[in-house]
Amino acid sequence: MNRTLWSTLTLTLLLALLVSACAAPAPPAAQAPAAGGEEAAMEEVTLNVIMEEVPDYDIVAKLTAQFEADNPNIKVVFDAMPYDAMRDKILTSFLAPTATYDIIIVDNPWMDEFGNAGYLTPLDDYIAATPDYNYEDFVGPLRDIGEVGGKVMGVPYYNYALGLIVRQDVFEEKGVAVPTTLDDYLQTVKDLTDKENDFYGAAMQPQRGYKIFEEWKNWLYGAGGDLLDDQGNVIINNEAGVQALDMYIDAYNNAAPPNSLNWGFDEALRAMAAGQAATMLSYNWMLPTLNNPEGPAGDLAGNFQLYEVPGGKAVLGSWHWAIPHNASNKDAAWKFISWITSPAVDKERVIMGGAPIRTSVITDPEVWEKGFGEQYYTTVLSILEDAEPLARGDHAEEIIEVVGTELNAAVAGQKSSQQALDDAAKQVEEILAR
Repeated sequence: MNRTLWSTLTLTLLLALLVSACAAPAPPAAQAPAAGGEEAAMEEVTLNVIMEEVPDYDIVAKLTAQFEADNPNIKVVFDAMPYDAMRDKILTSFLAPTATYDIIIVDNPWMDEFGNAGYLTPLDDYIAATPDYNYEDFVGPLRDIGEVGGKVMGVPYYNYALGLIVRQDVFEEKGVAVPTTLDDYLQTVKDLTDKENDFYGAAMQPQRGYKIFEEWKNWLYGAGGDLLDDQGNVIINNEAGVQALDMYIDAYNNAAPPNSLNWGFDEALRAMAAGQAATMLSYNWMLPTLNNPEGPAGDLAGNFQLYEVPGGKAVLGSWHWAIPHNASNKDAAWKFISWITSPAVDKERVIMGGAPIRTSVITDPEVWEKGFGEQYYTTVLSILEDAEPLARGDHAEEIIEVVGTELNAAVAGQKSSQQALDDAAKQVEEILAR
């Protein structure tokens, strides 16, 4: 890799500008063509694919050599870039007469917006025409994210659901049980904090916007709360929400490294890898990175373990493969997507270190043996089975940003928990009323 480890692992998710999308009329709803026939399969095709620079991209790029060898008429060209550069490029491609990209990956906050606007090609007919694809094998909550208006608009690429990562050696040395409830977690991280020796119970991510909302919503779930109720009413500012934010602030003030108010993913990871913290709520696939002897944790590698988040319900993040409505090479695009996400190739991707998406792969003893062990994969499956995205709907990105801004203000002491959540709730209601 030509980039630093921190650049490679960064998932600091930023809100991209919507000006260009709002100024242009939405295209007509796309119709999925029938799966490609022999004549289409023999055409010389170049597939342009936009990707985020994360470890899974490197694995996909390596595997793609197999696909090109088996399909010499199809060349796959990746345009890999940091997250914050992607959205504007994708929107520009959607609004062009012919798409720049034949294949895109869609982050879950974008899925409803893109699907409802007619920007994506429904994949149902392609899936039905693909032998042994086994769409139902994708873990249910991941499938759900890719389905918009009763149609499949994207198939899973990788998950980034959150889990509790702990220094197992510290917990065993102190004789402390790994907490399973929010109350126990708060007490545990406070008890493990030793400020005199610069050691803290939790490496937290209270950075304004996406990061704090992504981390704190696990606390919200643990307190029995949510952003919306089953009828779509905003309930983030109810008793459970205030309790969750009060507890989060308590942990920040008494168990997190000092001056970490603006920390995101990179900073929390560095603290954990450097032996400065006992726990971190972070992406489940960070466990193999931390336990890699050649990774950022150095001599501490092997001492980290993954568990479900306190309370058991986690924030679910995921990327999905999708085909733009105006792509020129849809049949070839699906041929690649169905290959890279097929049970056999997905198994190979996960063994190479990719984040799991299929139940059959997660429960495969060969994957356990060649990958990161049974405990890791069974924990990931438990995390995924009832995880839930930060927000859904056409305005998910905007909702995430406004809630994350108010949460950070509360942690900074600029507002009380109740005032911050009341302000967040009011803004979310205004957004949903549009």
